Amino acid sequence: MRRGCVYLIGAGPGDPGLLTIKGLDCLQKADVVVYDRLVNPYLLKYARPDAELVYAGKSPEGHTLSQAEINELLAARAQAGKTVARLKGGDPFIFGRGGEEAEYLAARGVPFEVVPGASLFHLK
Repeated sequence: MRRGCVYLIGAGPGDPGLLTIKGLDCLQKADVVVYDRLVNPYLLKYARPDAELVYAGKSPEGHTLSQAEINELLAARAQAGKTVARLKGGDPFIFGRGGEEAEYLAARGVPFEVVPGASLFHLK
C-alpha cells in the first residue's frame, strides 16, 4: 500500500495569489483536501477533479467538524495511503491550530510536512 502523508498548508490571508508555489504543488497532487472557512474557495479549482473535498469550517455560530474530528480525518486518510492537503487560512500556526494537528499526526506516526503561507503579519 502506498504511504500517505499530510501537508499542513497556509493558504494566505484570502488573496489566491498569495498561496506559495509549494502550497500549490501540494494542493494539486492531493487525494483529499480539507479546507477551512477562511480559505478562498477559488483555490479549490486547483485541486484534482477526483480529489475528495472536505469542508472543515469553524465560525462563532458553530463548527462543521470538531477539532478532534478533523485530527482523526487527517490521520485516517493518510493511514489509508492518501495524500492529504490541509488548507488553512493565513499561516497554519498563527491562530490555525496547526500545532495541534501536527502533534496529533506525529503521535500516530503519520508523516506530515508544514508548508507555511503568507499571513497578514507578513504583509504589513
